Formats: sequence, structure tokens, C-alpha cells
Amino acid sequence: MRLPSAVRLVLSGMFLALGLLLPFLTGQIPTVGSMLLPMHIPVLLCGFVCGWPYGLAVGFITPLFRYMLFGMPPMPNALAMAFELAVYGFCTGLFYKLLPKKNVFVYVALIISMIFGRIIWGIVSLVIYGLSDKAFTWQMFAAGAVVNAIPGIILQVVIIPPIIIALKRGNLLRNE
Repeated sequence: MRLPSAVRLVLSGMFLALGLLLPFLTGQIPTVGSMLLPMHIPVLLCGFVCGWPYGLAVGFITPLFRYMLFGMPPMPNALAMAFELAVYGFCTGLFYKLLPKKNVFVYVALIISMIFGRIIWGIVSLVIYGLSDKAFTWQMFAAGAVVNAIPGIILQVVIIPPIIIALKRGNLLRNE
């Protein structure tokens, strides 16, 4: 079943709203928020459910819009996150479309997307730090992309595939 464009647009708006609101659950303790990565979950889901163009757009817009509305994440982190999340939405949608429709490939698409997103985050951060004459070290990349994010990575791997698999079983997910 392929979702009509109007439905994908409405769902994308819902995922954008979730991306704006979920960080409030952890926002009172910034360390927890940066570890659980609540803004990432709706973007990853959007790519799977609505496809790569919608996932890319929601991913890019969410951190920038959240910064404009609430001042978080702060600049220039919001800009690096915009590229990271755009890659998440793009890759989950693209890989879900291209890979076989077996459940294991939901995990494969998710993990590959997360790796690509982290790499893009590192590249954009390197450029941003370079423009401001600050060093972006390998240790900063490893801490930001992996070590500090382990709880969020685990959370994403634990909750996103079961949601996608349940949507597939209920014939509520596009099968293109």
C-alpha cells in the first residue's frame, strides 16, 4: 500500500511536531536529552513511514525550527544536527525502499542510516568548528557521535524497528 501524498504530508507534520515536543520530556536535564536523542526518533520514523523526501525535509527542518522556537539545540549544534537528521530521514526512507522487505532489513536500514548521519554530523561539525577557528578533534567526534549517544542509539534500535514492523503487519506502511 502506498500512502497518498496528502497523507504523507500530514504524517510529516505530525513527525515534525513530535520532534519539537519530545525533547521537552528530557529537556529539564540537558545531559539526559543529549544522551537519549529524542528529536532523532520522529525523523527516523518519518523516513520509514513517509519516504526519503519527507524524511529529509523533516530531518533538516526540525532542529532549526526548534532552535528558532525554543533556543534549543543552540547554534551551531542545531545546524550540524539539521544535516545529521536530514541524512537520517533520507537514508531510512531510501534504504527501506531499496532493501528487501524482510523485518531484519528494517534494522539494517536503521543502523546504516544512523552511521551515515553520524558521519555527516562529524563532517559538518568539522567545517563549523573550522570556520570559527576552533579545533574539532577525533575525541570530540567519538564522544558526540558514539560514547555520549549510546543510550539514545540503544533506545532507537529497541523502539523504532518494532514500530515499523507493527505498521507493516497492520498494512499501515507503504510497500514500495
